[in-house]
Amino acid sequence: MFELIEPAMSIVIAGLLAWSSVRSWRSKNPIFKWGGTGLAALASVIAVSISVLLTLGLFKLHARSAPSVDLKVVGTAEQIRRGRAISDSFCSGCHTRTDTLTGGMDVGKEISLPIGSFVASNLTPAGQLPRWSDGDIFRAIRNAVDPDGRWLVIMSYTNAGKLSDEDTKAVIAYIRSLPAAGEKTISPPDRLSPLGIAMLGAGMLPTGKPVSTELVTAPPKGPTSQYGGYLVSYQDCRECHGKDLTGGKPGQLAPLGPDLNVVKGWKLEGFVTTMRTGVDPNGHTLGNQMPWQPLGRMEDEDLRAIYEYLTHLPAA
Repeated sequence: MFELIEPAMSIVIAGLLAWSSVRSWRSKNPIFKWGGTGLAALASVIAVSISVLLTLGLFKLHARSAPSVDLKVVGTAEQIRRGRAISDSFCSGCHTRTDTLTGGMDVGKEISLPIGSFVASNLTPAGQLPRWSDGDIFRAIRNAVDPDGRWLVIMSYTNAGKLSDEDTKAVIAYIRSLPAAGEKTISPPDRLSPLGIAMLGAGMLPTGKPVSTELVTAPPKGPTSQYGGYLVSYQDCRECHGKDLTGGKPGQLAPLGPDLNVVKGWKLEGFVTTMRTGVDPNGHTLGNQMPWQPLGRMEDEDLRAIYEYLTHLPAA
C-alpha cells in the first residue's frame, strides 16, 4: 500500500502543474504566459513520466512468481557435511557478517547507486526460516521467491538457482542443523527505493534470472574441468568477470572483474594461495569486493577443479 504513495504523489503533482500551465496561458503578461506555461508544461511531463516509471516498476516488482515445491529433506550426516561446504564457500559471502549465517549485511550499501536496502536474512532458527517448509527454502534458492510470493531481489541476481537439486537439498539440511543465533531480519528484507523502482520500470535494473522448474544435476565431484565449470556456474564469477570470464563490461550492476585468462599463467599452488590469502602470485592484493574469503574455504579438490576449468578456457 505504501509503495503506491510515490506514483500517486507524482500524479497529483503532474495535475497541479498542468493546472498551473493553464492558468499561466490565461495571463495577459507575455512573459508569464509563454514562460510560465512552458515551464509548467515541461515539469508536468516530467512528473507524469516519473509516475509512469514508478507504476511500471511496481508492476515488475510484484510480477515474479514460481510454483511451490513439495519437498521434505531427510538431513543425513552426508547432506549436512556437503551443505556446510557449499554454505561456507558461497552463502556465507552475504549471509555471514559475524556469526554463521546470521545475516544482517545490507548488500545495497555495496551498490554505487542508492537503489534500495537489501539485507541478507538470518538463516538460523532465530530468523524467519522456522515457519518455512523445506519446499519454501528450495523455491527461494532456486527461483528467489519467498513463501509470501515476494521477489527476493538480490537472490534472483545470483546464480544460486544453478545449484543442483541434490546440492540445494544439502544446503537445506545444513541450515536446518544450525542453532539459533543473531537477530531476526527485517521483513521484507529487500526494499527498493523510489529511484530503484523507477530504474526497474525503465528497464535499467534486471528482473532477475529466469524462473526454472527443470531438474538440475551436477557432474561427478572431482578435480576436473567439468566439475570446476559447475562450481563456477553457481559461484557468480560471471556476474563480475563477464559471461565468458574475459572481464566485466562497463554498465554492469556488479563490480568490474578482470579477465580470468590470467590464471593460465599461474601454477596450481599459486591459484590456491590466492584464494586462501587474497594475494595473487604477482603480489597484487585482491579488492574487497572480490569474495576470496568464502572461496578460500573450498576444499583443495574443489579449488583444483576451478583451476582446471579456468586454465582450459577458450582464448580471449
